[in-house]
Amino acid sequence: MAHVDHATTSPGRGGPVLQGALLLVGLAAAAYGVVLLLRQDLPDLLDSLLWMVGAAVAHDAVVAPATLLVTFVLLRVVPGAWRTAVTVGLVVLATVTATAVPVLGRFGARPDNPTLLDRDYTSGWFVLVALCLVVVLAVRLAASRRAGSQERVGEQAD
Repeated sequence: MAHVDHATTSPGRGGPVLQGALLLVGLAAAAYGVVLLLRQDLPDLLDSLLWMVGAAVAHDAVVAPATLLVTFVLLRVVPGAWRTAVTVGLVVLATVTATAVPVLGRFGARPDNPTLLDRDYTSGWFVLVALCLVVVLAVRLAASRRAGSQERVGEQAD
């Protein structure tokens, strides 16, 4: 029996009404962002433009190639049944890590203001790594059990 991924093949998950509503929310958020951006004075507007161009260049020069490399390695190292769980875990971990780089590197810490960056963020990051690992393992083991029980039900029906 072929495996069917219902998450991607089932019609009616949300439907056109939900999709339209989400589209409108996204467009409203984008319009609000444009309004806020256009309220800036010229130097701030130019700084914003520089950051946007820099983000696009950084994405194309660093993030996209790194993603391709990790995907290439995953396809060869991680067994097929584990790929989805491992990929989701890595996406969560990479996103949080990229966001946390300033605090992990303690950029902006100042001796004259000890209340800035006053925690051990590295320990928290390691807890996140452990939590991601536990969740990936739990999800994969639950999927294995579910698949095993479905196979037993199919054998009983024969």
